[in-house]
Amino acid sequence: MACAWSCTIYYARVHIRCSASEGGAGGQGQHRKNNAVRVNGAAHRAPLQVGAALETSINRSLAELSAPPLPAGVVDDRDVAGGSKRERSRQNIPTEKQTVDPFRQALIVEGGVRYQQTLVVRSYEVGPDKTATLETVLNLLQETALNHVWMSGLLGDGFGATHGMIKNNLIWVVSRMHVQVDQYPIWGEVLDIDTWVGSSGKNGMRRDWLIRGRNSGDVFVRATSTWVMMNKVTRRLSKMPEEVKGEIAPWFIDRHAIEEEATEKIIKLDSNAEYVDSDLKPKRSDLDMNHHVNNVKYVRWMLETLPDHFLQNHQLSSIILEYRKECGSSDVVQSICQPDKDSIPPEENVSMIIGPSILPDIINGHHSLAGALQQWPMKYTHLLQLKAGDDKYEEIVRGRTTWKKKSYNGS
Repeated sequence: MACAWSCTIYYARVHIRCSASEGGAGGQGQHRKNNAVRVNGAAHRAPLQVGAALETSINRSLAELSAPPLPAGVVDDRDVAGGSKRERSRQNIPTEKQTVDPFRQALIVEGGVRYQQTLVVRSYEVGPDKTATLETVLNLLQETALNHVWMSGLLGDGFGATHGMIKNNLIWVVSRMHVQVDQYPIWGEVLDIDTWVGSSGKNGMRRDWLIRGRNSGDVFVRATSTWVMMNKVTRRLSKMPEEVKGEIAPWFIDRHAIEEEATEKIIKLDSNAEYVDSDLKPKRSDLDMNHHVNNVKYVRWMLETLPDHFLQNHQLSSIILEYRKECGSSDVVQSICQPDKDSIPPEENVSMIIGPSILPDIINGHHSLAGALQQWPMKYTHLLQLKAGDDKYEEIVRGRTTWKKKSYNGS
């Protein structure tokens, strides 16, 4: 017994073909179940079976795409909240809450407030050991947060601001972030990322994440962050307007990815720290849509201050960031790092007897044995600051990192 259905729909700018087949022992060969949606020749598989929610989403997109074209030479670029009408159409920003996003493999779950997205670790997101980099993890956190706002129907522009925020010239800025990595995903691994929001005081918002392996169900990454509002014109922090509270409060969940009993205070370093890297300058590609340096770049500057020997044999397991000031394209940055000498684990306190047959370049070279066996601390304090004049600096972000030794397979 077998059944099949198919349909092909053509529009001026889109070609969608849906098909499904189901076969049994009596059919001509074995047919695999197929619930794929093909858009312009590319297959997109929904995280659930094709149903009413997905059909509604597709029909809505078709209705928008099938609108009669404007006359030649006429551009409908009238201003709307958060950008031009043409720009919002290209971004396909919804004006009401969505529960299924077939193109991003995403769902709104848990009473319609928690966001869940499935994705695959791509080749350009991993390092030489085929594991995802910390930058990849941080980018995934940022992307899923924005996608969550996108599906809520509250997105007023391309970078997370709601309609009420746009009316008040407000943008989101992160004030604190804590990320714990138990295991780094590997190339080709399928991940499930959950994110949700909650209240943080009177004028802040908390956002948490969990990253799990789809096959194992193990939690790879836990993260939590605190966000506040900044006036887009004055660049000063702002109270949260009641209008904005009314928009986001229905999405709040009282749950924490990381249970923090007491916030760890990060000390301020000075230029007498052990590792100092000066005259760092942002590139144009380092800027985000709010025209300041992306948070991920800050972390890269911090970690590049650490010695190569240490980074080759250790991987980050926790990072805490406290943001103080934004950084622009013309700023000159200094990265400072100080190891916690009390954080050397007992197994690191080993001695080594080197015989005369071991060559000096093996002992002290780039991939040296001495570097691998050096007694390295497992905790470091970081500071990024920008030059504000002669011998004057202003803090950008303080950081605290915790590390562990890499396993023999490099994971």
